[in-house]
Amino acid sequence: MNTLNAMTPVQAAALWSGLLLLLLMVLSMRVVLNRRRHKVLLGDGKESQITLRARVFGNASEYIPVGVGALALLAMLGMPAMAIHPVGGVLLAGRLIHAVGLSDRKPTLGRVLGMVLTYLALITAGAMLVVHAFV
Repeated sequence: MNTLNAMTPVQAAALWSGLLLLLLMVLSMRVVLNRRRHKVLLGDGKESQITLRARVFGNASEYIPVGVGALALLAMLGMPAMAIHPVGGVLLAGRLIHAVGLSDRKPTLGRVLGMVLTYLALITAGAMLVVHAFV
């Protein structure tokens, strides 16, 4: 925890952005490896596992870039690292929980909780950016 306290805002944004990008790459590799397993070059080949994994990756790729951008802007505006860490941590937790929850075709608590955490992080970041724009 002491290491987190000692970070600059840019380091805090870099930490969470890096972890989010690594998650995105893991989810992408799951799609690629599943396509190779089923010998599908493009699309899903009507394989339900490829469809599901592609959707998990697609959902993450819709939210992670926005979060990374928000984290970078918060750091550029000079928000304290200890204000950036909760946003990045909640966003990462939300994306991880959602990816696991979406890995089942049925609605799951993980899927809902993951989206709630994602929305919470992005709404918080958005509010911080709007308020800080006028301060």
